[in-house]
Amino acid sequence: MGKKGNVVVGTVFIIIGGAVLMENMGILNKLFGIRSLWQLIGRGWPSLFLILPGIIFHCAFFSGRNRNPGLLVPGGILLVLGIVFQINMLFGGWHILWPGYILAVAVGLFELYYFGTRDRGLLIPVGILAGLSFVFFTRFTLSELFNFDMSSFLVPLIFVIIGLSILFGGRSNKKV
Repeated sequence: MGKKGNVVVGTVFIIIGGAVLMENMGILNKLFGIRSLWQLIGRGWPSLFLILPGIIFHCAFFSGRNRNPGLLVPGGILLVLGIVFQINMLFGGWHILWPGYILAVAVGLFELYYFGTRDRGLLIPVGILAGLSFVFFTRFTLSELFNFDMSSFLVPLIFVIIGLSILFGGRSNKKV
């Protein structure tokens, strides 16, 4: 194992040892209201199993060791899902933040587009997924948080935008 591997393994052992020591001394309960180490792991699993691997994928790409932009797809997906899951584990609200699941795929694909070959075909699924996430977020999440029915404004607004894009966004048939 190289020097970097020793740093990672050593850091993991220090974190585990410190957490067990804080549990045995009752510090976790006093500071965080957590009765056991397992309860801490139960609340923090998204950081360990989703956010950390997402960051590792990004670090592998941006460090220059592996410049394959395909690493950013799982990296972006894991990172966004980890953030959504961690917020849900700490504060609840699974029914409010579920559009983040759809957004995660859009973020991963957008990173592939932005840092990859800029294949414009990737923007189609990115736009569809991001748009769906936005529509679901505004319809369900904002209306849940603010007791406001977004559909009474959102649906007509979508029709107006589609109509304007048809009227003004079409190709010109003028011959020059």
